[in-house]
Amino acid sequence: MKELKGNSAVPKNKIIPLEYVSKIKPYVPGKPVKELERELGIKGSIKLASNENPLGPSKKAVEALRKFFQNGHELSRYPDSNGYYLKSAISERLNVDSDEIILGNGSNELIDIAVRTFVGPGDEAVMATPSFVAYSIAVKSVGGIIKEVPLLDYRHDLAGIADTTTDRTKIIFIANPNNPTGTINNRDEFERFMNRVPDGVLVIVDEAYYEYVMDSEYPDILNYFAGGRDILILRTFSKAYGLAGLRIGYGIARKDIITEMNKIRGPFNTNTLSQLAAMHALTDDEHLKKSIEINEQGKKFLYRELDSMGITYVPTEANFVYMPLNTDSKNIYEALLRMGVIIRTVGPREIRVTIGLPEENERFIEALKIVIKSWSN
Repeated sequence: MKELKGNSAVPKNKIIPLEYVSKIKPYVPGKPVKELERELGIKGSIKLASNENPLGPSKKAVEALRKFFQNGHELSRYPDSNGYYLKSAISERLNVDSDEIILGNGSNELIDIAVRTFVGPGDEAVMATPSFVAYSIAVKSVGGIIKEVPLLDYRHDLAGIADTTTDRTKIIFIANPNNPTGTINNRDEFERFMNRVPDGVLVIVDEAYYEYVMDSEYPDILNYFAGGRDILILRTFSKAYGLAGLRIGYGIARKDIITEMNKIRGPFNTNTLSQLAAMHALTDDEHLKKSIEINEQGKKFLYRELDSMGITYVPTEANFVYMPLNTDSKNIYEALLRMGVIIRTVGPREIRVTIGLPEENERFIEALKIVIKSWSN
């Protein structure tokens, strides 16, 4: 019998998705680096597209995984569905109760769980644009209505978001720092905003990049949580902690909010390896400090070089730099790609570049100079 490799033919009576699901524009991930190299016939490329930690994970986390694999029979056991030890470690570090913490397969899953818990068809969710694409996908997937508020000077227009909130609003998303711009809203802005948010609206503050923030005016969102507000704080081990490949994040909220979200959360949603690595990564303050330092050094280098080239960029509080261009971003992306430098297009005339190791940052700048020079000739 001939081996079947798939069937792309559409059956006469095809399965029809829900109308609001069929309208979703899916997230488009980049291709694996090795596949891009194979297609382009290049080697030694660098990836500055996904805001990963260029130093990789903590050695303590790696060593914990190595020891675990020496006891390989434990792989046959289901993970701790409640994440007891990791939640205990987070609890101790942040001075919150374990039952005020929820673990997720990256913070992405927690976005989805929160939306599925609190938003239904016809309910509204307010968010900035551009911001993290997962917010709108999650809301559309449940038939919710998206209210988008354009950024103001590349930052969340918190006053505009408050103005857009109605009695049908269930969730407000705030990415702080924002992805893709790397900007933040400061303490005073956030305080004025929270004073205008009505009770019963869940404010989801996505702090995926908060470890990288240097601005002393960055708001301490845990204070609002401690004050009993309707707030969900999302954090991740994918960025500064270098565990993107293991997909582990967490949320902090009042116990009653977490209890409802846990009804939607699937059993065993975070695996044994991710819990173990995250728990040990939390103990490695030296690795976190080094990760932040190398990001700051790379940021200053990129600023200096981009300034000398006359290229506009948005000052960042994250581990990436957003650049509004006066040319087609896809052309820049493809030209750099052929030189083995992988970045991310985030708009028709905008790119986002992850801050890498010193040699990676230098290679990006040199490649960019070549591209610009070739276009000016």
